[in-house]
Amino acid sequence: MPESGQPTSFDVTVIGAGVVGCAIARKYTLLGARVLLLEKAADALDGASKANSAILHTGFDAPVGSIELACIQEGYRQYEEIHAKMNLPLDRCGAMVLAWTPEQEARLPDLMAQARTNGVDDVASLTREQILAREPNLSQAVRAGFVVPREALIDPWSAPHGYLTQALINGATFRRNTEVLSGVFDGQGWVLDTSTGPVQTTRVINAAGLYGDIVDQRLIGRADFDIRPRKGQFVVFDKTAARLARHILLPVPTATTKGIVVCRTIWGNLLVGPTAEEQQDRVNADLVPETLEMLRDKAAEILPALADEEVTTTYAGLRPACGDKEYQIRRHPENMITVGAIRSTGLSAALGIAEYIARMDETPWTPIPEPEWPAMPMLAEDQTRDWQTAGNGGILCHCERVTRREVAAAMSGPNAAKSLAGLKRRTRVTMGRCQGFYCSGALQEMTATCLKPEDAE
Repeated sequence: MPESGQPTSFDVTVIGAGVVGCAIARKYTLLGARVLLLEKAADALDGASKANSAILHTGFDAPVGSIELACIQEGYRQYEEIHAKMNLPLDRCGAMVLAWTPEQEARLPDLMAQARTNGVDDVASLTREQILAREPNLSQAVRAGFVVPREALIDPWSAPHGYLTQALINGATFRRNTEVLSGVFDGQGWVLDTSTGPVQTTRVINAAGLYGDIVDQRLIGRADFDIRPRKGQFVVFDKTAARLARHILLPVPTATTKGIVVCRTIWGNLLVGPTAEEQQDRVNADLVPETLEMLRDKAAEILPALADEEVTTTYAGLRPACGDKEYQIRRHPENMITVGAIRSTGLSAALGIAEYIARMDETPWTPIPEPEWPAMPMLAEDQTRDWQTAGNGGILCHCERVTRREVAAAMSGPNAAKSLAGLKRRTRVTMGRCQGFYCSGALQEMTATCLKPEDAE
């Protein structure tokens, strides 16, 4: 239920606090709207946004002329514009698209032509010798490739948390553990029936990710697309493996997937994945030992030295794919916009999607003249971290060098963590080499009064 002092009716209600929903909530808040963000889970980013490869894409291989391409490019531009102001990392490492077979090599010219058509005109072809000079740890089996200089690495969680935090400090409202059950549109506005009570709102934006089609059915009685969850499994190697790759190493994409990527993370690990596995289950993303072993083998084929590197962790996530490759963004007569089927490029495109639907809306808002800007905690391995500054209370998680001050800060403020999973995404506590073996006791003592036991994961 609304807390004292919170509004009881809203101009815009956004359903789903994934990266796209957080970006949309931020956009409408800065435009001057009274915004409510609803999330059925215990915290933001608990759905599809909790697992991805953390790449800021240029859109070089996006469908030509697509909404996806336009949103990726605008999202990239806006991230470049705001990341320093929000203290968000940006590792401009670049990417290389690599061909390992004659068939893949034959496709490179068309992919480069597509990149240039998409406005990514700084791609450049590379011979085998040029590739190995840039990436000396690569397998000698590589045949050819091209470089995409502006592909970059970012933090997949501090960015959307930054978008959400800016929305909240500028007046937005965030309700967790709130599922939208149904709604009635009276010609002017909505009354939403939720698990925590009714919500009055003028317009609704459905950014419910893996449940986007279900929310459409509940509110307008139809869905123009069917979500087909696509599971991606990942292997994360120890920090010592990060030295083996300087660029994001991309395969030649297929018609259905960008393929298995090898890249560093901004936290100093090396990541391999994702797979692309269709399934019906929208909740569980089970890890399969045989698939993880395949990923390890594939990684060692690309970077042979990985055969001797330790794995820190494995994880899996679900992407809200559908039968159509294009984003499913539609404005409905019922004062509602659906933002559906935002697959693997959602992190890159989120700010662009928010811009796209705000323009689609055409409402004459009065923007906030001087909005407040949050400074997010810096978690990138190559930047100055809290453990290097005075008064941090000491390091609690030594594997990821997370301080007590960082944990305390993450559990306070307008976007405070309410679950252990949410705390991990804000700080990386327990996500390192020992996976919480050494620090969990101290962490439990510190969080006992802040995190509910039922929300532990």
